Amino acid sequence: MLTLFAALQALKFLLAKVEWSRRLRCKGARMELTLVQPDDWHLHLRDGELLQAVVPHSANHFGRAIVMPNLKPPVTTAAAVTNRESILKALPAGSNFNPLMTLYLTGTTSPDEIKLARSGKVVFAVKLHPPGAATNSLEGVTDLFGKCLLVLEQMVEYNMPLLVHRKVTDPNVHVFDRGNTHITTMDTVRFVESCEEGFVAATVTPQHLLLNRNVLFQGQLQPHNHCLPVLKREIHRQAIVSAVTSGRKRFFLGTDGAPHERRRKECPCGCAGIYNAQVALALYAKVFEEAGALDKLEAFTSLNGPDFYGLPRNTSKIKLIKTSWKVPESFSFSFGDIIPMFAGETLEWQASSS
Repeated sequence: MLTLFAALQALKFLLAKVEWSRRLRCKGARMELTLVQPDDWHLHLRDGELLQAVVPHSANHFGRAIVMPNLKPPVTTAAAVTNRESILKALPAGSNFNPLMTLYLTGTTSPDEIKLARSGKVVFAVKLHPPGAATNSLEGVTDLFGKCLLVLEQMVEYNMPLLVHRKVTDPNVHVFDRGNTHITTMDTVRFVESCEEGFVAATVTPQHLLLNRNVLFQGQLQPHNHCLPVLKREIHRQAIVSAVTSGRKRFFLGTDGAPHERRRKECPCGCAGIYNAQVALALYAKVFEEAGALDKLEAFTSLNGPDFYGLPRNTSKIKLIKTSWKVPESFSFSFGDIIPMFAGETLEWQASSS
């Protein structure tokens, strides 16, 4: 019986490798990888001119995105409808990008707001931010069960996901040790893996897979590498890479792409956030290739997320081509410039619609 089981496992492994070889093709010296179109399960699109500028970048590569609600004022159901309409208007012609909107959970959010959100079929989830944990998050909840228990019960009834930005904001905790319950440390990797499968999962950003806190201070202070949760020690980065490239279903793509105009980054109180929409897929491919795990990339980018949320997988495809290209130094708009992650550097993978 054991021998038969081992043989079946070996056959399953062989078939997976054959399927992978079919998707990974070499044309001359160029290598191409065809993936189910990815989704971005953690994205900031802002509003106004900034939204109009950045929406096409995400729509070029991703089929869906969970859009974060930490705007001013915090997003309610009515605001989510309006914001979604703005996103759809900013899409390139022919785009099928689907923004999944979220509510901002505050101490005044009511169970009726959850009912309204679910009935409207625009709001997908509710976001919990500790006060001050991210941009425009000062109205976050301080006493979750004391103020929001009825709301949480209503969410359970309507099967509405709770998205948690779990980060310590206590000023007595060192800034580099905050976020120990966010997926930026080995501690949070262990926490997610300890939970019952299907109930808790985590998105992972390209910046926390590729960068450690040293890049904040290379040469001089580097404001465009500043994000929240802040980048961590190398030992934590390695732990996250190991977990993500292992093929575990609990982890999936979420860029936490957070655009800011250049002047809001390069100032005495610079904003936190890394803009990575155009480079994210290339950087994830870099991580998986360096780990010898390109065969597990598609599950991370395209399958684990919709499977966890009970949504259909995308039917469209996207190609990743092994070719060198230079990231623009900046993206210029009428309101100013946005500096992308890895600005001016050369990457070895490039995304292209299939």
